[in-house]
Amino acid sequence: MEKKYPAIAGREKGPGPGRYGLPPTIGFNGHDFTKPTSPAYSFHSRMSDNLYGVNCSPGPQYYVDAKITRFGKDGTPAYSMLSRIKEKKELFQTPGPGAYSPEKAPPCNLQRRPPSYTMGSRTQYRSMDSVPAPNKYSLPPLMGPQVPHKPASASYTISGSYSTGGPSVDLAKTPGPCRYNTTDPGVYLRRQPAFSMLGRHSLPKDATKKPGPGTYNPEKVTVHKARAPAFSLGIRHSEFVTPLVVNVSD
Repeated sequence: MEKKYPAIAGREKGPGPGRYGLPPTIGFNGHDFTKPTSPAYSFHSRMSDNLYGVNCSPGPQYYVDAKITRFGKDGTPAYSMLSRIKEKKELFQTPGPGAYSPEKAPPCNLQRRPPSYTMGSRTQYRSMDSVPAPNKYSLPPLMGPQVPHKPASASYTISGSYSTGGPSVDLAKTPGPCRYNTTDPGVYLRRQPAFSMLGRHSLPKDATKKPGPGTYNPEKVTVHKARAPAFSLGIRHSEFVTPLVVNVSD
């Protein structure tokens, strides 16, 4: 036998928001009468091909002259450019400015004439003439003291090294700078304090275990410090239990 519990009114919950069907606010058919409705328009269906023969009108490509207005044709004057008129064959042709050459006229009335020059042809060399080329000529150098018509500065020469008895040969065997020892500055100057660094200390060799930092729990010390509040989680209570009301205010 299944045990039946008494019905609790709090458990009887109503339908959710999705159970209610409100009228739509979009469109015209079945529109919510509590909301304002905008005008609705419909699209005409596509016309059949047989209507073109009954009513044939020009499309968007119909050319309308720009001079035609709603009041008629534009009345502003229009101009056009004609072609060049052909010259008539006359007996006398008047010469233009380019037909005259005043520079070729002889001097008259004691006028001065500018000098005129002509350019002759290239001279033909004979095969027996030894004409040098441009790269056969050489100019004297401008570097060094042997320029006859140019001032020259003093010139010096570097001689070679002597194997015996020269400056590079040290006959006295003089010691170099690296043969001398340096003196400690603390000998003849005031000496600063000196410090030294000791080595690392070795760990104790006994068998006892030393606790690390994670072994201590300083948050649990409540002997000389205030204790932090502690919280615990209880059981889940029923939502149908009547709360205990102790003080009732009138």
